[in-house]
Amino acid sequence: MPLRLRLALLFALATAVLITAAGVAFVLQLRVSVDASLDPGLRARVAEVADELTTEGRLPPSGTIDAIVQVSTPDGQMIAFSPQAGAQPLLDPVQRRQAMANEVSFTATVNGDRSRILASTAPVRGGQAVVVVGTGTDVSDAAVDRATSTLVLGGPPAVLLAAAGAWLLAGGVLRPVERMRRQAAEISDQDLDRRLPVPSTRDEIAALGTTMNALLARLQEALQRERGFVADAGHELRTPLAILRTELELAARPGRSRDALAEAITHAGQETDRLIRLAEDLLLLARADNQQPFLRPEPLSLPALLGVAARRGGAGEADRAVTITVHSPADLIVEADPDRLRQAVDNLLDNAIRHAPRGSVVDVTASSPRPEVVTIEVADRGPGFPPEFLPHAFERFRRAEAARTRDGGGTGLGLSIVQAIAQAHGGHAVATNRADGGAVVIIDLPMSTQRTDG
Repeated sequence: MPLRLRLALLFALATAVLITAAGVAFVLQLRVSVDASLDPGLRARVAEVADELTTEGRLPPSGTIDAIVQVSTPDGQMIAFSPQAGAQPLLDPVQRRQAMANEVSFTATVNGDRSRILASTAPVRGGQAVVVVGTGTDVSDAAVDRATSTLVLGGPPAVLLAAAGAWLLAGGVLRPVERMRRQAAEISDQDLDRRLPVPSTRDEIAALGTTMNALLARLQEALQRERGFVADAGHELRTPLAILRTELELAARPGRSRDALAEAITHAGQETDRLIRLAEDLLLLARADNQQPFLRPEPLSLPALLGVAARRGGAGEADRAVTITVHSPADLIVEADPDRLRQAVDNLLDNAIRHAPRGSVVDVTASSPRPEVVTIEVADRGPGFPPEFLPHAFERFRRAEAARTRDGGGTGLGLSIVQAIAQAHGGHAVATNRADGGAVVIIDLPMSTQRTDG
């Protein structure tokens, strides 16, 4: 059901309920007020009856023709009554006590007709008497009936007018929303730079337009980032695939020596390993983007993990004579995925060793500055990160040296993977430069993580 129709029906229902409630209250109040308007005349009649009884000692025939009159002693003994009232007392004991204290008025049915009754004490010959007088409520009933008929006849048109007004009002209010909806439906992935016009009303509709435009901006940014990621991934994959194809074609040529074939196969294997590593890195980043758990955390000794990583890094770059030193408390235990954390540390060590001067030292420091946090810091003594690179250090396929060859500089995914692993553990990574020269990357991790592999 369209929102405009729902609003019109809801407004009509609310109007009907309001008119009904107000009409019932008005009719009840009208009846009470009209009935109460008869009391002054009844009080005058009480005085007349008292005078007649005092002077004549009885009710005159003229006063008993069209009137309800009963006169009784305070103890309830009937003194006189009119034919319309009859001999049956019109007051019950409670009402009699109220009449003797002051006066009492109420509505009752007498001889099948609705009547207004008033009772009060009055002096008569021989003492005090309780005088009960009454009159029909035909006039007040007619007024109430006319008011009720007016409400019954006028209520439905009023409800229909309210519904029509709500329909028109809702249409005017929702017209900008419908216009935004049509324009948003026309936006495709080819023109995400389009934005919705925001009215200058500064109301909820304007806020909705602003929010939609912000959403479109985020979608455009995400799509551009995804397209760039795909393009960069394709570019990175193309180089090793081309090299692999070239090596295989060379190996397939006739007349190649055994050594040449072995060398071609070795190069092909290296490029295959590079492709496997790149595919695994892309898969890890894709799972991180989709917030898919990929950790298997367990308690581990951080000094032992860093020691193994340092020995592997030092052995892999022995020709550069770079020394890796590890500084860590011996009892530092952290709950983390050992494979992923080792991967992050290896990436940092590879970067540090690659840019460290020959014969220099790469420092790996682990500490717990707070009881719930563990920090891993990898620092080298190289040239450091270019200042313009630091804000983009953890972006994918971003290299500190744009002109550096891929053979010497990697794929540009190392720091991105470090950040993804840190965030998967509930921490984060920071890249900066040392004051005395060299790059520093810091990983902050919580002591424990609740994320597990699904």
